[in-house]
Amino acid sequence: MLVPLCGMAQSSSINAYSPYSMYGPGELITPGSVQIRSMGGIGIAKRTAGQVNTLNPASASVTPRKSFIFDVSLDGTHYRNSQPKYDSNGKFMGKSMGVINSGNIHNIAIAFPLAKGLGMSLNISPYSSVAYKVNTTDQNEDNWANIGRVQYGFEGIGDISEVKLSIGWAPIQKLSIGLAAKYYWGYIERKYQTTVTDQIIGLGNYSSTYGNDKYVVNNFKLQAGIQWSIIHNETRILTLGATYDLGGNLNPEMRRSISTSNNINQSDNVLHDDNTLELRVPHEVGVGVYFRDRTIAVGADYAFAAWGSGNSSYVESSGVNSIAVAYTNTHTLKLGFEITPRPTDVRNYLNRISYRVGARLGNYYQTFGGEGLNQLAITAGLGFPVKIWGASSINLGFEYGRISSNRDVMVNAQKVGLVTQNYYKISIGFSLFSGDTSDYWFVRQKFD
Repeated sequence: MLVPLCGMAQSSSINAYSPYSMYGPGELITPGSVQIRSMGGIGIAKRTAGQVNTLNPASASVTPRKSFIFDVSLDGTHYRNSQPKYDSNGKFMGKSMGVINSGNIHNIAIAFPLAKGLGMSLNISPYSSVAYKVNTTDQNEDNWANIGRVQYGFEGIGDISEVKLSIGWAPIQKLSIGLAAKYYWGYIERKYQTTVTDQIIGLGNYSSTYGNDKYVVNNFKLQAGIQWSIIHNETRILTLGATYDLGGNLNPEMRRSISTSNNINQSDNVLHDDNTLELRVPHEVGVGVYFRDRTIAVGADYAFAAWGSGNSSYVESSGVNSIAVAYTNTHTLKLGFEITPRPTDVRNYLNRISYRVGARLGNYYQTFGGEGLNQLAITAGLGFPVKIWGASSINLGFEYGRISSNRDVMVNAQKVGLVTQNYYKISIGFSLFSGDTSDYWFVRQKFD
């Protein structure tokens, strides 16, 4: 991340592309359906009978009886990364650029009722993603004279997925509680190499080094949630919500191998090492408010994640210049708005379309050289109903995001620019609701 980015413009099936994913579990993926993410990602207090809300397990209790909801979404993203370059005197020398396009499935979710006031949902989605490729050449003139050109390369790919089983129960009409079991699994592979090129012949025996670290994750965590509707009638609903994620150690298995290739006699020495690495997902508290009537819906969420607790031993320094990398607590604010002019207008289809906008603002969960990163996202979306009286819909989402810092860092008395990442994402989702009067599930037909 702190060395010049190698320029690229290609396509991939990864869920993210960021040099900041060199560390920890990688870049965290915004959860939720297209409807939720188009409204900035709000959902802690959202209660909508025809949609799957996986952000708060308490919302599963609103799933209508004799119904079944299926939701799937796909993302396509264009990433543009840039990094300022400086010479040894701190003079600006232009920017390094990196460009990539990616596309993948974002989530698959289902929801169905178990009994009156009792519902269940199941969701699978990416939790974090790792994808980066950076290269640099040693700038030390003494090394050039005694050894030759030394190149450093870092490359990583992988992801951690989350399977979430939620149960929500409404003991009374205005109160719902929920519990979710979350299973994390996946792997992250990070490769690095030091290669001696244009070696000065006769001055010694120098080796190139190749390393591979692979982290394998398999672990369970829990989440609890609650929703309380202050106002709940046929025309409007005002709901408060809260969630608590029980974080803890993921205990990933780390498999490390290092090999050295001698440039003179081509002998190889290989090292293999298997152990358990300390990596924690944070304890997280979220609160939200959501209001909806026949036409509009508006909401806001706030989340605090204690990334800075328990992860200090995981990442201390990395990269050629040994920059300090540390975890830090995060604060995230989300805002969302939706309007459907006339949901039951049989003459004008445009009045039945849902129009959504939102925003998300917070800080990144790691610092680099003591400097933090800001995260900003602006979202918008459209929801196209399939039936006049049904809840099934096709949803489009658009998102512009930015991860950046307003300051450079100093490494060994030299100015180093942090990477600015911009991305443009388009999402399409299919939300299929079987519970309309013409399409009941779990009911045997008396007449065909």
